[in-house]
Amino acid sequence: MSNIFKGLLAGLAATLVLSALMVMKTMMGVMPELDLPKMIASMMGSADTPMLGWAVHFMIGIVGYGLAMALLNDRLPGASPTVHGVIIGIVGWLLMMVMVMPIAGAGLFGMNMGLMAPMMTLVLHIVFGAVLGWVYGKLLSNTSGAALGHA
Repeated sequence: MSNIFKGLLAGLAATLVLSALMVMKTMMGVMPELDLPKMIASMMGSADTPMLGWAVHFMIGIVGYGLAMALLNDRLPGASPTVHGVIIGIVGWLLMMVMVMPIAGAGLFGMNMGLMAPMMTLVLHIVFGAVLGWVYGKLLSNTSGAALGHA
């Protein structure tokens, strides 16, 4: 299995975890205005089509972050794929805060929604990145173990 495919699988796993957390957050009534798939759909001119936002959310998580993990894992400082995933998650959060949030009308760092928006999205990106890196690392170690006859 190629490292790119492992990255895509890790991106899928991390996006599933993140999506579950986002749905639970909304179901608990915590910052319902922070609905990223809805924001994405609105930015694309389809505010009435939240499924489009979810599809783009999954594409970003799987393809964008999955490829970043596969391509950057060996280039980032340290030896832990989990730490590398967290670094990638934090960089993604920063890009979201200075590019996506202002475009979506939420202001720089989403401050139009209050201080909780950047804090919550940072925590979610750290969790996302940790899952991304951990799964990627497990996929790397499982393949190397299988190659050595240790699977």
